[in-house]
Amino acid sequence: MEFRKTAHADAQRLLDFYVENRTHLALWEPERSDRFYTLDYWQEQMQNRTAEMQEGRAVYFMAVDDRDNVGAVCNLTNIVRGVFQAGYMGYAVAKTYQGQGIMKALCVHVVDYAFEELQLNRVMSNYLPHNERSGNLLKSLGFGQEGYARRYLKINGHWEDHILTAKINPANL
Repeated sequence: MEFRKTAHADAQRLLDFYVENRTHLALWEPERSDRFYTLDYWQEQMQNRTAEMQEGRAVYFMAVDDRDNVGAVCNLTNIVRGVFQAGYMGYAVAKTYQGQGIMKALCVHVVDYAFEELQLNRVMSNYLPHNERSGNLLKSLGFGQEGYARRYLKINGHWEDHILTAKINPANL
């Protein structure tokens, strides 16, 4: 797998990823409109993402296999500078690549980027209490539990509780 930042030319690849994994990801993500699954939507998203990356508010990565298909995505969003120096990490892996270590490797790449390139102090990531795979992934990456938020995000049409975690930049400890 190759890890790289997303670019405007990746709109079709990302659309394919989300279309192919629509049912698989539905349990872990917000409800998506039919428009989410169109190329027009993803071309607009890529313009928005490019602007966010240029402004330093987000960075979007993907893992691409040898056939140029997206196997996983991992993003740093809501990056805040000033006295906070932090961002939120979100991620998703294709059903066909679950359990193969690709998600962990991509997350390691993104966390390293956050700490080394962006010089962030902390990366935060939250997961559904019943999503043991996600909890185990974050724990293996060195994220520590910091809290429990009731009705935190609307996932698949329902307000869901989340476990709040974070990893602190080891250079700042």
